[in-house]
Amino acid sequence: MMYDNYNYGGMHLIWWFVWIIMMVWIFAIPYNIPGQRISKASALDILQIRFASGNITDEEYQKMKKTLENDLSK
Repeated sequence: MMYDNYNYGGMHLIWWFVWIIMMVWIFAIPYNIPGQRISKASALDILQIRFASGNITDEEYQKMKKTLENDLSK
């Protein structure tokens, strides 16, 4: 019974490394999940959608668009 005191050595130690590498790979590496809702629309795109749906008037649209374009040019 020489090997009774080596529960975490040998092949068991390799499996600990495998699990640690898998956990780092799953939780630490950023990637896009299929089906995940990520909004990549810019502020101008959102403004155009609001104008097209009738939520804002033409005057409000022009004013907000001018403000956004001035902010982007800086």
